[in-house]
Amino acid sequence: MTYTLLKLTHVIGAVLMGAGLIGVWIADLRGRQVEDLPRFSEAVRSIRVFYDGLVFPGALLLLVSGTWMVVTTYGGWSWQFLKIPWLAGMAILFAFEFIEGNSVTRLYFLRLGRLTREALRRGHFTPELKRARESTTTNFTHFLDIPLYLTIVALGTTKPGTWTLFFASSAISVAIAIALTLVVPRLFRWSPMLESPARPSHEGSAA
Repeated sequence: MTYTLLKLTHVIGAVLMGAGLIGVWIADLRGRQVEDLPRFSEAVRSIRVFYDGLVFPGALLLLVSGTWMVVTTYGGWSWQFLKIPWLAGMAILFAFEFIEGNSVTRLYFLRLGRLTREALRRGHFTPELKRARESTTTNFTHFLDIPLYLTIVALGTTKPGTWTLFFASSAISVAIAIALTLVVPRLFRWSPMLESPARPSHEGSAA
C-alpha cells in the first residue's frame, strides 16, 4: 500500500512539473510576441505563477516520493540503484534539473520580473530589460528544461537495461536546446518599441 501511494504521489508530481514547464514555455513565447509593456508584464507574471505554483511543488513531490521509493525498494542508502541504468539516469537528470531550475533559470526569471516592474514604473521598456530578455545562457537552460524532462519520463517508462537511451536522449536534448536558443529569438524579435521613448519635439514652440 505504501509503495502504491508513493507511486501515485510520484505521478502527480510528474504531472504538475510537466504542466508547469509547458506553461512557462507558452508564457515565455507570448512575452516574446507582445510589444505592449503591460501585456509583457502579464506574461512574466504568468511565468512566475507556473514556476511557483506547479513546477516547484511538482519537483518537491518527485524528490520526496522518488527518494523514498529508491531507499525502500532499490537499496538507496547502499547506492545500489546506481547499477540500474534507467534509475540512475533519472536520478542524475532530475538532480541536474532541480539544481539548475532553482538556481540559473529561477533567478533569471526573478530578475526579469524585477526589471519588468522597474520598466512599468518608468513607463517604457528599458535597455536593461532588453539585455536580460536576450541572454543566451539563460535562454539555453530554459529551452533545455522540457527536453530533459521528457528524457526522464522516457527512462522511467521504458526502463532500459543499458545507458544508450540516457546518453542518446541527453545529447538530443542539448541539441534541441541549442537549436531553440538560436532560432526562437530570430522568430520573435523584439521590436524598436523596446527603446526608450523619444522626447517630444519642441520645434515651433518658440517664435
